[in-house]
Amino acid sequence: MTIGGRVWKYGDNVDTDAIIAARYLNTSSEAELAAHAMQDLDPSFAGQVKPGDILVAGKNFGCGSSREHAPLALKACGVACIVAESYARIFYRNAINIGLPILECPEAARATLAGQTLEVELASGRIRNLDTGETYHAVAYPPFMLDLIAAGGLVPYTRAQLQQQAAR
Repeated sequence: MTIGGRVWKYGDNVDTDAIIAARYLNTSSEAELAAHAMQDLDPSFAGQVKPGDILVAGKNFGCGSSREHAPLALKACGVACIVAESYARIFYRNAINIGLPILECPEAARATLAGQTLEVELASGRIRNLDTGETYHAVAYPPFMLDLIAAGGLVPYTRAQLQQQAAR
């Protein structure tokens, strides 16, 4: 699975309140969450992000509360992948659970600039900056995680696995 898109760049310690403010947590509407993604940190983000774009961040991305709404808001507005120096562990798990691929690669996160284009190959962990030609390496996803991401997350993946077992 290869993802390619324009980069949105943010710094260290972007917390879940910055990703989706608490005042919007009374909805489970993906469209509503997407409309307010990153609103307090970058008011232009939700209106300008395009499907397939890639978010790049510094250390400890997704820190703060354990709200599942944060990765969901990013995925719903079109973010196809996140590359960061590091993640808060609960954000990492929540992102994988909803099928949003995220990679830890400090070198790529530090070197990439907003507006550049990245190509991310999940199966190999290769991250290529199409503007500079630089290539970076993150830990590749194992096959079952690629299947989980391709299915759209843990719930659809599990549902499909159960249906396959029932069909046998």
